[in-house]
Amino acid sequence: MLRLEKLTKTYKTGDQALKAIDLEVPKGQVLALIGPSGAGKSTMIRCINRLVEPTGGAVMLDDTDLTRLGSGALRKARREMGMIFQEYALVERLTVMENVLSGRLGFVGFWRSFLRRYPQSDVDEAFRLLDRVGLLHMADKRADELSGGQRQRVGICRALIQNPKLLLVDEPTASLDPKTSRQIMRLITELCRERGLAAIINIHDVALAQMFVPRVVGLRLGEIVYDGGPTGLTPDKLTEIYGEEDWEATIEKVDDDEDADIEAAE
Repeated sequence: MLRLEKLTKTYKTGDQALKAIDLEVPKGQVLALIGPSGAGKSTMIRCINRLVEPTGGAVMLDDTDLTRLGSGALRKARREMGMIFQEYALVERLTVMENVLSGRLGFVGFWRSFLRRYPQSDVDEAFRLLDRVGLLHMADKRADELSGGQRQRVGICRALIQNPKLLLVDEPTASLDPKTSRQIMRLITELCRERGLAAIINIHDVALAQMFVPRVVGLRLGEIVYDGGPTGLTPDKLTEIYGEEDWEATIEKVDDDEDADIEAAE
């Protein structure tokens, strides 16, 4: 469904952020993108929807090469790619409901969007999504009254109301406490399963990636150095991705957390 072919990004300084990346993400698959700062994770996500312009290669969404689209065709293609941001990117003065409905701006005419008059079907879907993420009772609250976890849930709803084929998630837990981070990762992966939605999640927390995501891609200096399941992230492999560290402690912590979750469920 999504295929990157020799995707390359070189900045004017000569720094190469992505080095001929080849990657396929089939329909319905959730993938975690890990790696140290500067590895190219955010650049890859932004090259896919062309918030950052690739230097070379192709980004194929189904049969469409996004890198070849003009501005009008690109706007239409972006409707099929929901984006969830680290810093939420909400309009603080608008209500939760208005922020969610802003995900439909690319689908309604200019005057409807200017006056924020959406079809009833869009409003009904916004209510359904807010109910699903546990924020129905906050539909009329302003965004600046929400906690970080609540803001991220609004961002998830805004992305999903586009009914996208692909979800691009950039550091969704970076500003959240550990408990809320787990809740957000669990929610994202559950929603993807429910909708058969493919997703790429750029995440800095290795333990969360191992806990919730079936496929992990590790980047280092703009190149893929790991592509496999979470159990394959051995200490040696994590050292290859990140450098020297006591990775045994990280792996043991993941095992302990999983045991705790199982005991709580029982």
